[in-house]
Amino acid sequence: MSDLVIVKLGGTTVTSQAAVLTEVAALSRLRPMVVVHGGGVQVTEWLTRLGLPTRFEDGLRVTDEASIEVVAAVLRGAVNTALVAALRERGADAVGLSGVDGGLLVAERSPGKGLVATVVGVRRALLDALLVDGRVAVVAPLALDETGTVCNVNADDVAAGLARGLGAERLVLLTDTDGVLGADGKRIGRLAAADAEALVADGTIGSGMVPKVRFAISAVTGVGAGSVVIADGAAPRALERALADGDFGTHVVPDADDTIRAANAGRSTTVRAGAVREPR
Repeated sequence: MSDLVIVKLGGTTVTSQAAVLTEVAALSRLRPMVVVHGGGVQVTEWLTRLGLPTRFEDGLRVTDEASIEVVAAVLRGAVNTALVAALRERGADAVGLSGVDGGLLVAERSPGKGLVATVVGVRRALLDALLVDGRVAVVAPLALDETGTVCNVNADDVAAGLARGLGAERLVLLTDTDGVLGADGKRIGRLAAADAEALVADGTIGSGMVPKVRFAISAVTGVGAGSVVIADGAAPRALERALADGDFGTHVVPDADDTIRAANAGRSTTVRAGAVREPR
């Protein structure tokens, strides 16, 4: 679907996402859209209330059998329902789903992280039917692994997987920073896939931004997604600017011949086209 836009929300409460949700509702009248959300803050709050531990590895939440019930209830229940209701209030014909519904996401277990999986494929029939009918799919990051077990999936992974599987024109990963930042704290405007790992290796890109960047790369270098933008979801007209403004956020691009300058370990280094950064 060549004009499809996939938006991964940078926050998960209606209040924090009010402006972006209004943009999504308006844009959905003009082109097909899929919204993906996380819910890490709410999940952690509920785990704490229930006396269950929270642990992250490589920016991903380690999920055991006790916590997966909380994860599923919060993501598919509280967060997804609130976002669908907010979009419908704004005039969008929104429908809530998770990657489990209709077997939408094909996933495989991530080693060493418990009930955590990564997206390896998409069964697109359900989403195609919704999009053709003019509906906005709001997808919670859950999926069945190869054994049929419900697993937690990083929301950026879900968004990237859907971008690849649906051949989206644009993937927008909204976050709480300007985009991917260099060692000098300034936004990197464009980041080539080939250069991102070097910035991860030297620590310029760290913490939860690492999986976000890697999932962005998996989308832009895979079949389908035309481009990936990582941008500040709290900025005015964030979605509009991410789709139209080449100088807003970090644009992650395939390997290219042009070069940009990025701060690295306190000094300027040459980086070939592309840009991105932040955690879930």
